[in-house]
Amino acid sequence: MTQSTVLFPRSAGVLLHPTSLPGRYGIGDLGMNAYRFVDWLADAGQTIWQILPLGPTSYGDSPYQTLSAFAGNPNLVSLDGLVDDGWLTKADLADVPDFPTDRVDYGWIIPWHDKKLTLAYERFGTKGTAAQKQAYDQWCRDNAHWLDDFVLFAALKDSHGGRPWVEWPAGEALRDPAALEAAQKANTKRIGDHRFRQWVFHKQWYAVRDYAHSKGIRLFGDIPIFVAHDSSDVWANRERYYLDEKGNPTVIAGVPPDYFSATGQRWGNPLYRWDVMKEDGYSWWISRFQTVLNMVDLVRIDHFRGFEAYWEIPASEPTAINGEWKPGPRYDFFDVIQQALGDLPIVAEDLGVITQEVEALRDGYNLPGMKVLQFAWSDPQNPFLPHNHGENSIVYSGTHDNNTTVGWWHEETNDQTRGLIADYIGHDVWEINWTMIRLGMMSAAHTFVAPMQDVLGLDNEARMNTPGVESGNWTWRFVEADFGNNGQDRLAHLTWLYRRRADQQERVYGDAAVQ
Repeated sequence: MTQSTVLFPRSAGVLLHPTSLPGRYGIGDLGMNAYRFVDWLADAGQTIWQILPLGPTSYGDSPYQTLSAFAGNPNLVSLDGLVDDGWLTKADLADVPDFPTDRVDYGWIIPWHDKKLTLAYERFGTKGTAAQKQAYDQWCRDNAHWLDDFVLFAALKDSHGGRPWVEWPAGEALRDPAALEAAQKANTKRIGDHRFRQWVFHKQWYAVRDYAHSKGIRLFGDIPIFVAHDSSDVWANRERYYLDEKGNPTVIAGVPPDYFSATGQRWGNPLYRWDVMKEDGYSWWISRFQTVLNMVDLVRIDHFRGFEAYWEIPASEPTAINGEWKPGPRYDFFDVIQQALGDLPIVAEDLGVITQEVEALRDGYNLPGMKVLQFAWSDPQNPFLPHNHGENSIVYSGTHDNNTTVGWWHEETNDQTRGLIADYIGHDVWEINWTMIRLGMMSAAHTFVAPMQDVLGLDNEARMNTPGVESGNWTWRFVEADFGNNGQDRLAHLTWLYRRRADQQERVYGDAAVQ
């Protein structure tokens, strides 16, 4: 049995970020409907739940630009769970506003949620049991390597009206010891509040994880290669990034101009000083992987190609045009990571213009790559077409950055594309989302994942993210009635038909039982 067979048996799953779960508190959370979704997946024959990064979001609400690579998003904390713990009452939640059911209005829900989380923290201080406080203290000790920096960072950010850390007073921004000691004393209560929120988030997440495992569901997470400049990671470890004396980046990340953008993409993330990280054996990265892999079973590395070579842009440049390729840490990095972690349950996001060197790095560690069916319809040689898929791949109908398949079909295809799809499947297209799901299920790739929007057959109104558009992203939610959508039975049948779950029961065609 090969490494890929053990880590990646033939399977199928659904991509859904927890913020998109239904519920009455304005945003999906880790309460009842998270467990209900696990049950829904299991009944649909699925064995994978793929999510986006779980970190605490900031301006723009993107899970790919978070305040920490280690912390969790407190917006996902189940308030009903805090009632169960005894730190909130049902009366405390009686004033829930009339939040939208199919969208997350972050500007509305976050202040309301924050008040409830702070109230729960205060109640924990007065009503928490000895066992609860012992569990809290132990978790805080176990996670002090990232938690202590993060909670101070978060409290300081609150005290400065949410401004980026480079705009704080110099002593706090540049971590003068006397200034930090004074900040600790001045923000004791807020630091405790943030510490409590992190413990509660992780406690609730581990409970969902364990329940998913009990139902045969593996969790599939996501690690962005770069971190946000306005994060505790950069603030607490300035020496690991290319920054000036005030903490501002001197060079930043992005991608060069291509077919899709004449000016490229200027992401703005600070770039790692890989030489510095190598000196201590990439300890920060090992810790990052270990932390994430304690929360999920598999993890996708977003922008994997940056480990082979990355596009360096001077921070003074307004676009990504005037940059240059710089070598990444390559094999040296993955040798160290593999030595620390063993076989790597890692998926390489290898979309876009990928060189032979990137493919060699991916294949050298037997990492699955990605195939996206929406990108497949140029000609029969297209590597994203099912007949060109290798087994060590993960195939998607679309991703969080794509339009929904129904939206793509109506808005982004032409007669040539539609004709090729009809020719490929041998008949006219009736339901494009189920056509794509069937093609993905039948692929030789060991894993198939469909966004929940495609299972539900939703159009562009349900799109999760439009790259390059700053507002209106990350807001989609499904509603409770969608749990009854017939997509569950259709997924179960296709999963059985294309042998993506070996333990599914036999089905009957006419008088014959088919194993």
